[in-house]
Amino acid sequence: MTTNDTTTDPAGFHHGIVPEVLHEQPASKPVKFYQVGSFAVGNRLLPLEVRSVQSDPNRTNSLTSGHRACQGCGEALGARYALDAAMHAADGKIVAVNATGCLEVFSTPYPETSWRVAWLHSLFGNAPAVASGVAAAYKAMGRSDVRVVAQGGDGGTVDIGFGCLSGMFERNDDVLYICYDNEAYMNTGIQRSGATQRGASTTTCPSGTCIPGKKEIPKDLTKIIAAHKLPYAAQASPHNWKDLIAKAAKGFEANGPSFLNIITPCPRGWRYDGANTIEMAKLAVETGMWPLYEYENGKWTLTGETKRIAEGKMERRPLADWLKAQGRFKHLLAPEWKDVVDDIQNNLDASWDELLRLTKL
Repeated sequence: MTTNDTTTDPAGFHHGIVPEVLHEQPASKPVKFYQVGSFAVGNRLLPLEVRSVQSDPNRTNSLTSGHRACQGCGEALGARYALDAAMHAADGKIVAVNATGCLEVFSTPYPETSWRVAWLHSLFGNAPAVASGVAAAYKAMGRSDVRVVAQGGDGGTVDIGFGCLSGMFERNDDVLYICYDNEAYMNTGIQRSGATQRGASTTTCPSGTCIPGKKEIPKDLTKIIAAHKLPYAAQASPHNWKDLIAKAAKGFEANGPSFLNIITPCPRGWRYDGANTIEMAKLAVETGMWPLYEYENGKWTLTGETKRIAEGKMERRPLADWLKAQGRFKHLLAPEWKDVVDDIQNNLDASWDELLRLTKL
């Protein structure tokens, strides 16, 4: 079907009729696909300037089919978006360095691979250091056209690899680092990490009659990274793919190191139906548990639903919606753990208020 086709589907949407406002929307704003009435990926009826890289028939498909991720894996989806956007921004010339973790394990079971880019596996905690070495090697060869991406989960980023990551940013190495945050060490058995939310039940902090799951609040990694005064850092979600791919592209356009933190819901670890991954990611953003924003050369900017909530154009959803949707928080619905829920809410509100203050500076 071509863009000149103006037939109407059963839902009453006119194929090929695209409002003029879409021609004016920047990449960071959501685009409604009027031919289906949804935000689905893959539309080829939109004008070229508002399509995503996923709609481009010439895209690299960096992480191709055939991998062994769990059904509904948010990490696989986030990696596909981010790497395709990175390949597009770097004109197809990137080297990806991958820490040990779910993404590495399900995509490269020896002797197979689902990667269609130059790809290198590092240890659990040294992906930033290896990426720094790759970038330095290309610089020594005078190859400024090849760009480097490093990837890791929250365990390999927030905890094990944080020293290497901080050093990479402090040295101002020209690497885009992407963290796929599923809030636990999912690959090795759903153990708690520094990114696990307070109250979550994991195999190393199981809920019980005396313990409410994880006792500690999670690290606010993106703000910690921004404290390094690097050119660019951002938070993104796979449900808002326009926002995600725009931020991945910006990371490569930055003059120096950059950081992208992507929430990647895990059906197995979070205990929800794998068909609901996109809804779970959306819920994280709309409750304020995972705000969308970017830090660019000292300036903080809200994006996506987070911006609309701050502007009063939509309501922030209740924390209870987030807790009820996941089995890892099921125990918190009992009256005896109300103080834990109240503490999560207080920390959430404080973090939200701090972010609003930062964006107003």
